[in-house]
Amino acid sequence: MTTENHTSRRVALVTCAELPDLDTDDKPLVAALAERGVTAEPVVWDDADVDWDAYGLAVVRSTWDYSARRDEFVAWAERVPRLANPAAVLRWNTDKRYLRALEDAGVPVIPTIWLDPDRHLSKRAVHTRMPAFGDFVVKPVVSAGAKDTGRYQPVSAESRALAIQHAMTLLDSGRWVMIQKYVQSVDTEGETCLTFVDGEFRHAAHKKALLSGPAEASTSYREEEMSPVEATPAQIDVARRALQVAAEAVGLAEPLLYARVDLVEGEDGVPTVIELELTEPSLWLQHSGEARTLDALADAIAKRV
Repeated sequence: MTTENHTSRRVALVTCAELPDLDTDDKPLVAALAERGVTAEPVVWDDADVDWDAYGLAVVRSTWDYSARRDEFVAWAERVPRLANPAAVLRWNTDKRYLRALEDAGVPVIPTIWLDPDRHLSKRAVHTRMPAFGDFVVKPVVSAGAKDTGRYQPVSAESRALAIQHAMTLLDSGRWVMIQKYVQSVDTEGETCLTFVDGEFRHAAHKKALLSGPAEASTSYREEEMSPVEATPAQIDVARRALQVAAEAVGLAEPLLYARVDLVEGEDGVPTVIELELTEPSLWLQHSGEARTLDALADAIAKRV
């Protein structure tokens, strides 16, 4: 085998230093790709010794430590010769202000209040922007795994004070802040997360609520409880519309290798996008059942190498 052919059939499954051997859900990809003549290796994204030119394709998977170094992560992505999903997608998707593009296109999203650190808002100004009724969520526009995210109650003076302090801490560190009304259906119905591979819907999973109170100091991501679920036609339609907006926003020439669209039920019963996960989403391959998402993903990667 020539060096060129060897390189073209090598794939880097990109992860973080905390999970150097991949997340459990992604490990079966190695064997699945081997069956297709592709050598897949877990590679830590910020390992300075990695020769990214040695891989025919780098597939971002569990890079779950990127949010604290988002600019560094995007700069890394732009240096990798062949990356799935592309660097332009990662740049757009790692800042939750992409929700504005979805809203402008008519895709149902949770109404959001945006706080700009450059405006140097006072505590009183932040206070007046928070909801007067109903639980609400405070979080930075760059985050992963519910880190730096808290749920608060406006009727409690203590909770509201914690929310203001949370927002001020983020703003003082130069981070944009988003404030959203907490969708009550998350407590009763949870989230429905739709996985797409190569532009095609493959399966859905149910996720339980992660937030119960103020933001907690943490250096890691929160474990998610998942179970398989059947997506409705309405949910699939909203997810496809969201992905179309993303494709148009970054000028994609081909379908995304992978995507996850997380939905909640809005007050009017309409499926509503809570997050569009195009960077490093768990795809919960073990919950795909007969849809065989693992095979579809391996086929799509092999096709791109």
